[in-house]
Amino acid sequence: MLSKREAAEAVRQAKVNTGVTWAQLAEAVGKPLAWTTAALLGQHPMREEEAATAAALLELGDDAVLAFQLQPTRGALDTAVPVDPTIYRLYEVVQVYGPTIKELIHEQCGDGIMSAINFRLDVRRVPDPQGDRVVITLDGKYLPYQW
Repeated sequence: MLSKREAAEAVRQAKVNTGVTWAQLAEAVGKPLAWTTAALLGQHPMREEEAATAAALLELGDDAVLAFQLQPTRGALDTAVPVDPTIYRLYEVVQVYGPTIKELIHEQCGDGIMSAINFRLDVRRVPDPQGDRVVITLDGKYLPYQW
């Protein structure tokens, strides 16, 4: 049986071999793009029919179908400070703007946090005359602290 991590590596290789895109996988599975991508990279469990659909499109076997259904251990970074430039930049954003985001959440919503469980994510490219931009939307339910 494959682990979630091994299945994620199999997905990456299968995407290269088959030419299937994350968007095609999301459409076939019937889930949002970001959720499907995260699930196939090991961060969410998939229902059996979702797992079977993704595995078939990627030309992966039953071991991948089972791995896609496993409950994950969430959190994908192997090091405290990521070294991949794309992931590092997101880490840098939180380092620079994290305290600002926290202050604005507290000022606008009160004493609480943004949920990462009841959560939506969107990533899109936006044309701009000075160079295309990347828009990342983090949309989490507000959860007030209750004392």
